[in-house]
Amino acid sequence: MIRLRTQIEKNRSESRRKIDSSSFDSLPEGCISNIISFTSPEDACVAATVSKIFESAMKSDIVWEKFLPADYESLIPPSRVFSSKKELYFSLCDDPLLIHDGKLSVWLEKASGKRCVMYSATAMMNFSSMGDIFQRFEWIPIPEARFETVAQLREACKFKFNCRMNTRVLSPRTRYSVYIVFKKADTCCGFKAVSLEAVVGVVGQDSFRRFICFDTHAKGKFRKGKVVVKPELREDGWMEIELGEFFNEGGLDSDEIEMTTLERKCPQQKRGLVILGIEIRPTKILEEFSGRRLLGQKKALVLEIENL
Repeated sequence: MIRLRTQIEKNRSESRRKIDSSSFDSLPEGCISNIISFTSPEDACVAATVSKIFESAMKSDIVWEKFLPADYESLIPPSRVFSSKKELYFSLCDDPLLIHDGKLSVWLEKASGKRCVMYSATAMMNFSSMGDIFQRFEWIPIPEARFETVAQLREACKFKFNCRMNTRVLSPRTRYSVYIVFKKADTCCGFKAVSLEAVVGVVGQDSFRRFICFDTHAKGKFRKGKVVVKPELREDGWMEIELGEFFNEGGLDSDEIEMTTLERKCPQQKRGLVILGIEIRPTKILEEFSGRRLLGQKKALVLEIENL
């Protein structure tokens, strides 16, 4: 009975797909490309599976130029040549660009085309309001880092930083999450079961507050019953902790976001924390409402379409 029901649903789905695609296949390919360009990169990849004409229309420069940022030409190195806007789009997703004298890394989120950025530790310290922050770190090169140098904590009793960054480089009308990206040197110590308060928000508006911990083995709750966010391993081998979220309205007048991390209690000598930078990328609302499995399927489809 279950097998029969599954087969019926499969037949219905195939019939619906044939009806849906045939009703659009009579349209000129350019018209279909225009329609697809008003969706998202992820939706465009889904549309390509409808029929051959949709797949061909999806590859059009009309589609992918709409998904590129307005100033994309200024981001392309003069030495790079791309055969299509689709190739350029996925290059900006897969190969982050270094701008602002190598202190800022910029790329696009593959599914949405939204901008992602990472401020190097150097840029992060330059934006800090704490005058002695440079003295607390030493600047060292690491081969696997995307920036020329990273910041390694020399020695400090309390770990804290405060900095402000402009939202001009981010996509408008987008909710973003902020992460600190780091590693631990062999000499790293002083962070075990130590919680810090992280505050993130647009200057002049309500801020997002939470407790974080650089100790991967810390228990889930040890700060007066409050949940403490722990590090997660990234695909590039670094660790990251989500500091908080904010909404970037964008528009003609750019805002400033302020990030503060402060250890209020348990002061003890700390050293050896290696900071790559601060990463800002669109919040994964899709994971919360659609489930990780569905998100994984869509990501796989986008990767498949990239290679068409």
